[in-house]
Amino acid sequence: MKKEDIGQVLDIEQTSFSMPWSGNLFLSEFRSPLVSTLMVSLSSTMPKRAVTGYIVFWLVRDEMHILNLAVAPDSRRHGIARRLVLAGIKHAHAKGARRAFLEVRTSNVAAQKLYSSLGFMGTSLRREYYDSPVEDAVIMTLEQKAFLSVAERTGQS
Repeated sequence: MKKEDIGQVLDIEQTSFSMPWSGNLFLSEFRSPLVSTLMVSLSSTMPKRAVTGYIVFWLVRDEMHILNLAVAPDSRRHGIARRLVLAGIKHAHAKGARRAFLEVRTSNVAAQKLYSSLGFMGTSLRREYYDSPVEDAVIMTLEQKAFLSVAERTGQS
């Protein structure tokens, strides 16, 4: 992701979440390059740089923590989120990560299915983790064996 992508990322963010991140929050992630990674998916059919989705994650020691993932409404159901997660796992693995985790709303069944298809397992529940509306979060974890399998498979594609 480049700073020039923030406007398009914010458009996707605001249509995707009831409590969207602010521009300043995305910019703060740029200020922590040793921990934070921001990646985008770009349209191959547009003549100018057009963001179709993004992922933001942290690398802390040997753990990848997925903080934010979204795809533009008109680009959904084309595998973009999956490719972003796989690219993130590949990048995180190259930087030393050996497992991954994230939080997802209990009502976000589509996201849970995506993560489950990659080997993530629901490991616990955080009560009232989200606001607007208040909702529990499922903590999903991709443990070392599954993480390495996904990272190695991704590296071959």
